[in-house]
Amino acid sequence: MNDRASGPTWAEREELARLLPAPAERDLPPGRHLHHKETLMQLIDQDGDRTTARPRPRLLRPAVLLPAAGLALGGILFTTLAVTGRDEAPRTAATAAAPRGATVLLDRIATVASESDAIEVTDAQFVYVRTLQAANTGAFGGPVKLGKPGEREVWMAQKSGPVIDEGLIHEDGKYFPIEVGVPDGEKPVGYPAGLNRPTYTWLASLPTDPDALLRRLATEITADQDARNTPADERDPDQDAFEAIGGLLRETLMPPRTAAALYKAAARIPGVSVDSDAVDAAGRHGIGVARDDERAGWRTAWVFDAKTLAYLGERTYLIRDTSMGRKGTVTNTSAVLERAVVDALREKPSTTARPAGLPVA
Repeated sequence: MNDRASGPTWAEREELARLLPAPAERDLPPGRHLHHKETLMQLIDQDGDRTTARPRPRLLRPAVLLPAAGLALGGILFTTLAVTGRDEAPRTAATAAAPRGATVLLDRIATVASESDAIEVTDAQFVYVRTLQAANTGAFGGPVKLGKPGEREVWMAQKSGPVIDEGLIHEDGKYFPIEVGVPDGEKPVGYPAGLNRPTYTWLASLPTDPDALLRRLATEITADQDARNTPADERDPDQDAFEAIGGLLRETLMPPRTAAALYKAAARIPGVSVDSDAVDAAGRHGIGVARDDERAGWRTAWVFDAKTLAYLGERTYLIRDTSMGRKGTVTNTSAVLERAVVDALREKPSTTARPAGLPVA
């Protein structure tokens, strides 16, 4: 997607009119959101395939050291993100961009996000999120068993320097600390702010040129994957770029300029499309920005309110029959209910806090 001072063409405006209703008046407050969904998406054999696909982890997270009860109840999984190999330029910056419909939609979402208000977040504060989510609880490679939607609250530390105590999760009536470090048996080492622990300050430091942003993300993710010895056949540059941006959008409190740049960067990823009727975990219908993972056989859609272009949540479902289920089966879904900045762990936003359902910024 190229920035043009002259704005969209008549054909593009017609496409926008087809995709979306007229935007609402900008009388909504710039709410802040966070979502910490950590699920391990599974690559599986397709019906009739003779090759075995390997699991390719999906989201941005460092190793998380939690008690066994926390792993079972909180749904915390050790996840990672795959991208291009070392010294390889991200394909997304050099290949064809998303189809025109998705490009126009993402451009409009970027404009709304850029007009949100920036805020100040100190090192001593925490980003708070309350979400509704349902994940696949079925056996690896087997039929999907979508769990019942449940609420989760997360507090994430915003300290710029390395931390061991990254935050706290409240789920199923219990609290589980999030401690980041090296594997069991070794002395934990603090984790700095970065792609795996994206603080507000770190996000604000990212380049706002979409191509430069894609290159920056690819460099950081590649370094992370090299450290984890991720095999080359588990890396899909375009899908990984889409998942990386999706993880940042749903798991952080975003500076307006960074959010706008991420949406514009997403428009440069081949295969990104419009899902005209996407639904989040709360049952809210909206318009989706989606991409198919052809190897896995599923589609992931970021769900936006069709009028306000607010980020609502995410939904993943099968796009063909596989050993996980029939085409259309939902494998994971989430909904952001509230985001805010608070001063302490376990502190909740005041009753005057701005609600979720607004552009990510």
